[in-house]
Amino acid sequence: MSEQVIGSGTAAPRNIPIRKRDSNSTVAIRVRNVSKSFPGVQALRGINFELLSGEVHGLVGANGAGKSTFIRMLSGASVPDTGEIEVQGSPLLFDDPRLQSGAGIAAIYQELTIIPEMSVLSNAFLGKVPSRFFVTDKRRMERRFAELSEWMGLKIPPHANAGSLSVANQQMIEILRAVQTDQNVLIMDEPTAPLGPYERARLYELIGRLKESGVAIIFISHDLDEVLQLSDRVSVMREGLLVETRTAANWTKDTLVQAMLGDVQIVPGSKRTHASDQELLHVSNLALPGRVSGLSFGLHEGEILGIAGLVGAGRTEVLRCIAGAEPSAQGSMRFVGVDCPWPRTIREAIGRGIVLAPEDRKRQGLVLSRSSLSNLMLADLPAVAVGPVIDRSKTRERGTALARQLGFNPERLDAEALNLSGGNQQKLVLGKWLNRKPRILLLDEPTRGIDLGAKQEIFQAIRRLSDQGMGVILVSSDLEEVVEHSDRVLVMARGRQIDILDGHDATVERILNLIFAVESRASDAGVS
Repeated sequence: MSEQVIGSGTAAPRNIPIRKRDSNSTVAIRVRNVSKSFPGVQALRGINFELLSGEVHGLVGANGAGKSTFIRMLSGASVPDTGEIEVQGSPLLFDDPRLQSGAGIAAIYQELTIIPEMSVLSNAFLGKVPSRFFVTDKRRMERRFAELSEWMGLKIPPHANAGSLSVANQQMIEILRAVQTDQNVLIMDEPTAPLGPYERARLYELIGRLKESGVAIIFISHDLDEVLQLSDRVSVMREGLLVETRTAANWTKDTLVQAMLGDVQIVPGSKRTHASDQELLHVSNLALPGRVSGLSFGLHEGEILGIAGLVGAGRTEVLRCIAGAEPSAQGSMRFVGVDCPWPRTIREAIGRGIVLAPEDRKRQGLVLSRSSLSNLMLADLPAVAVGPVIDRSKTRERGTALARQLGFNPERLDAEALNLSGGNQQKLVLGKWLNRKPRILLLDEPTRGIDLGAKQEIFQAIRRLSDQGMGVILVSSDLEEVVEHSDRVLVMARGRQIDILDGHDATVERILNLIFAVESRASDAGVS
């Protein structure tokens, strides 16, 4: 494989390649009575907040609670209407976002800012390139990159094209970029969302070492278990308010959910006891040179088939092969009982009724500058056209029906997709393909960066679709999510199929045991 996954399995070096800070529990950031509004929306309401040096401060809340607006303000991308912010005792100025970097604040956003056409090395030093006599000091860049990569446990070639990396490794380059700037405050917005269990463990170690060096960290995640595990204190936001702050030991997962959602109740999902005997899809000996080898499985009508594995196992590649996005894929396919050639293009797969909702919804799933309604219609414009002209009335009627089916507020159909929460954007991606009425829906990380309420709505919609006979293949880095919502689970490691488990027999522990048995044998054999 051309790209090695995160982590070497060895302990991190003792010498920390960033300067030691004198924390002494000083206040790194103090926010007083900060408010912010946008047309029709009061995003923040009188926020008061303190972040201590050497502290990991968890920040949680449902989508739309105001977290993103708050951290954009701290990083200089947004200006408060009222209130004041101090960094290390000095007022924060908003004349130029670069001043925030000068004040010692670095942010890692949920949506990646990697430039795909540039090298890994150039991306790692984007915005802060070391120079000597006004000329880029490439040797210094390479030396610093190697030092930080070793410290972080990364094995990513510095001169590789950044666009060729997995989303997980792109995320780690974003984190390396923030760490190399040697800032006092680090804001992490859903940094573990694209990572598997092993990669998350490496990041947790890194956060611990940054904390020991005196860096103050704001940690935002919808994974409440990791928030409680990593944080010293946790603050909860709801509807633009900071409703409560407690030490992590004084929160539980249940009390966090209660504080986040207020009166909203989460209803547990139900699993199917059986699927139809009708097989929609049968894949035999699927292979993608250098990445996937020898997969054979079936998908039944009305079934949700989960694919579980660590980052780099080949899960996304399997979906892309089935969706016709990998022309070099090899294997045999039987669709609704009929043998057919392997799809070589996305158009060919769509023609058979196979569609893919990709992991990167912003860059691959939506046209962000277009309205929600336009995005819902994108995959099947002829269905709402009269000759060459789009029928606005039919478009509105169809879009409203799709929105209601997915729990999307029809009143927001005219809003640009760019301005929606992650949960609502994901609903648009699903709705776009539902408009095509596919037979098979391929879902790659459908709940990445989405709050508990939106996750529930999305999985309820997916289960309703499977109840109507649609076949679904689900990939998620959250193994609990795969186990909870899948009727069967295909387990992968190192590009190969290990086992297929019945949904009622699948547990996170069993899946990890299967995976790590393969990883251990590969390690003993010296396979990289």
